[in-house]
Amino acid sequence: MRLSTRIALVTSVLVPLLVLSAGLLLFRLVVHDQRTQRDDTLRRRAAALAPQAQSLLRATAKDNDRQEQSRSAELFLSALDDGVRLTTPDQTYQTGPQPGPDVKLPASARRPIEVSEGGRHWRAVSVPVVLAKPRTAATLWLFTADDEARAREKQLRNRVFLVAAFAVPAAALAGFAAASRATKSLRRLRARAAGLDPSTDATRDVHVPTGVGDVDDLGKTLATLLGRYDEQAARTASALDTARSFAAVAAHELRTPLTSMRTNLDVLDRHPDLDAADRTEILADLSGEHARVLGLLRDLGALAQGDLIGDDAFGPVGLAVVAQAAVDTARVAYPRADITLSTLDDALVRGWETGLRMVLDNLIGNAVVHGGATTRVRVDVRTDTGADRVRITVADDGPGIPGELRAAVFERFRRGASSPGSGLGLTLVAQQTAVHGGTVELVDAEPGPGLVVRIDLPVHPPAATAADRHDWLSGTGPGPQGFHKNRG
Repeated sequence: MRLSTRIALVTSVLVPLLVLSAGLLLFRLVVHDQRTQRDDTLRRRAAALAPQAQSLLRATAKDNDRQEQSRSAELFLSALDDGVRLTTPDQTYQTGPQPGPDVKLPASARRPIEVSEGGRHWRAVSVPVVLAKPRTAATLWLFTADDEARAREKQLRNRVFLVAAFAVPAAALAGFAAASRATKSLRRLRARAAGLDPSTDATRDVHVPTGVGDVDDLGKTLATLLGRYDEQAARTASALDTARSFAAVAAHELRTPLTSMRTNLDVLDRHPDLDAADRTEILADLSGEHARVLGLLRDLGALAQGDLIGDDAFGPVGLAVVAQAAVDTARVAYPRADITLSTLDDALVRGWETGLRMVLDNLIGNAVVHGGATTRVRVDVRTDTGADRVRITVADDGPGIPGELRAAVFERFRRGASSPGSGLGLTLVAQQTAVHGGTVELVDAEPGPGLVVRIDLPVHPPAATAADRHDWLSGTGPGPQGFHKNRG
């Protein structure tokens, strides 16, 4: 069977089914929306009547017949054309259209329910009414007739089927005509695609304008898809090279602490009679190297997570709240340090909250580690006058960083000889700054000594930065040496 015949047969069957399905789905959605709107209105009206029902209960408790009748009339008038029933342990007040007393109602119905009697239908909802003195508990029921709404729904359903009945033959005829024309263009597209030779053709140009919109779109899509496959193949080859390079770098960084740990373990194993002081020193070295390895693996994981983050992870982030959480955590981790936070507003940006928290954690941690246990750290978060950028400032009174070394500190695994870290903390800062389309700047504290780190983030990061969220882990992308600085 030829493709044109198959398309014609399938179209003649599927189009009517799709038309009917779409009509029924639309009918259900419209009916659902209308019922939801009616139920919301019913709940609001019942809640609005509750204070008047409470006034009626007070009048009843005072045994004031005149006041009771007045309050009852007010309640019933407020219900307009709906039925009202106020049930107390002793009596029942009711008026308006509603089911008879023989119709059993549930104890309560916070959500509207359907009640039927003798072919008539109501939507009903209840509201508890409580009087404190004397203690009285009652239930206020509000009923609204549902017959007219049901009639409109039936009329709408009939119209949907009527439209579908007219659409079926028209769609079937159009399907036959379109199938015949479309297959001719598809044959031309197939011939063009069959003539491509991957070994000789540098481009994947399979699109030949045919005048048939769907076929032209298919040709363009095929050309785009083939181009993406070529691009992905190149990226895969590059990724393999990057993975080999990264494995070598990671192995180099882990070799030293692991070798040191192995040496210390051998010493402990071969010298069981080692004196307490030496044993304590070796165990401290082991603990430090172990912490370094864990920190390195943790930071590598964070760097990889930052590379893989997508636009769907971005949302509104209150930097003041994130900064407060980071400062609170740092105060617990470094109890002797003087860490303070000042914010002037909510500083709301669109970003990845986990990444922004990593920025603050690393900056505060670096300030304390390199400045000393009693260093002073000042964290400031504020929105600039134009309200389109937010500045994060972390200042300390530590030794600072010489000007000639400030660009290098953002490189991967760059750390001082006495630093206990992994050398990835400021790389994470640079990565997240770039991810959020911002800039980072290191300046001297005034008055010194100390260092001030300023990060400027746009409230709404430009979409172009999405392509820059990759290759920081391997170091083959834009690189932390300059990408995050002086962004135009």
